[in-house]
Amino acid sequence: MAERSAEPIESLYVHVPFCARKCSYCAFYSEASSAQLIERYVGALLRELELVAADLRPRTIYFGGGTPSLLNLRQWERILSAMEQLGLGGAGEWTVECNPATVSHDKARLLRSGGVNRISMGVQSLNKALLDRLGRVHTRQMAFKSFDILRKAGFDNLNLDLMFAIPGQTVEVWRETLNEAIAMGSEHLSSYEVIYEEDTPLHEQLRAGKLDANEDLAYAMYDELVEYVTGAGFQQYEVANFAQDSTISYQPSSINLPTHACRHNVNYWRGGSFYGLGPSATTYVRGVRTRSWSDTQRYCEQLEHGQRAVESHEELAPLARAAETAAFGLRMVEGWPFEQFLQTTGYDLRREWADDMNQLVQQGWGRILPDRFQLTRQGLRFADAAARLFLR
Repeated sequence: MAERSAEPIESLYVHVPFCARKCSYCAFYSEASSAQLIERYVGALLRELELVAADLRPRTIYFGGGTPSLLNLRQWERILSAMEQLGLGGAGEWTVECNPATVSHDKARLLRSGGVNRISMGVQSLNKALLDRLGRVHTRQMAFKSFDILRKAGFDNLNLDLMFAIPGQTVEVWRETLNEAIAMGSEHLSSYEVIYEEDTPLHEQLRAGKLDANEDLAYAMYDELVEYVTGAGFQQYEVANFAQDSTISYQPSSINLPTHACRHNVNYWRGGSFYGLGPSATTYVRGVRTRSWSDTQRYCEQLEHGQRAVESHEELAPLARAAETAAFGLRMVEGWPFEQFLQTTGYDLRREWADDMNQLVQQGWGRILPDRFQLTRQGLRFADAAARLFLR
């Protein structure tokens, strides 16, 4: 059973590892759907929820994948009912990822009535040729139709996921997609550059010389993203995340976020604890990181024997933990307020990472303000490289 704590963990991630078809760019753990295995997975997930419920009082919940919306109505009813019975419902922000091809009126209404109040829809592109290139199962028409279904079901916090630097994509096509996505009227936009991960079809095509990775074009598309989306009234609060509405104060008070910023992801970027359930999911609780087996069969077997399917266990030293927290937090436009970082980690950015901050300033990637350190716009574009400096 999970260890009880005076302060339960407030963030829960659930990995649903099933897809109708594996996309050509995807390196996340997922597999083709199987009715029998999905049923078995749901049973195992309910057991895992029982094991951690005593240490959870979620303010944010996120069902990712894979394709969580692939689960049928009866499976979702079981999950929602179990979460309510275990006292895990009622989160202020509860997100479920959806593929436009798997959204129905009944499913949307069920999720909304069950407490889900935010949907992240994996649109990726609104260009037919690019959707085919990515191996997506939905059409552009499905994206528009599913958006309308979600609105009619009562969802007023919708995110659209988009991808750029797709092989064959031009700046003009990217601009058209941004224009159409913004016209849909979502509260949030998130965007990702195509990464040629090993063991994916796109990576194999790149190695075989069938594709070209044009970094200059990718940079141009990122600049277009920031200019176009912020010009349309969205506020950039992370490298490639944008939200609507006026800013409100978010705990801690030194950080201002747009109303529809994804609170679950902010918890990651600020080094917060979270439980991760499901195959391949990572848990980070009180400085200890565990990872579940990336094997759905094994995951189910271990839960059926009454134990979590943990493959690895790592307890981070305090300085290493602080370094990771610093690195992830740099992704946020607000940067790291010095006092908040000290309160969060017990370390002072100005002392432990002074040389690293100065190096980023000299490169034009960072700026040191009286109360905080933050990346410049160019630095945000290279946030992963900047973050590596802070890791010990």
